[in-house]
Amino acid sequence: MHELSIAHSLVELAQQHLPPEATRVVAVDVSIGALAGVVGDALEFCYGIATEGTRLQGSILRVHDVPGAWHCVVCDAPRTLDATFVLRCQVCGAPAGDLLAGRELELTSIEYDTAEDVPR
Repeated sequence: MHELSIAHSLVELAQQHLPPEATRVVAVDVSIGALAGVVGDALEFCYGIATEGTRLQGSILRVHDVPGAWHCVVCDAPRTLDATFVLRCQVCGAPAGDLLAGRELELTSIEYDTAEDVPR
């Protein structure tokens, strides 16, 4: 399951971008494209394992799915990849052109608390 190595990489990347004043990580957001070859549920499961013993332990991973999209050169319009992953325009039937979205695997945000956020 390559999701475990991806989870470890996300944790490492998030830790590199945490400011020193971060006292607790609440959540990490990641965008995953439909064509990225990553199973969101498996990544969420592996995230819990990957965060053990790190500053991210106890945080949640929020996965945001990004649909596949490509440009139809015949219609000169963007098209969304349907659930069957047929790379043909649903309007004119032309083969898919340039891929616009769907291969993403991006850490998009880190939500954390600081000492100022803790009630006294």
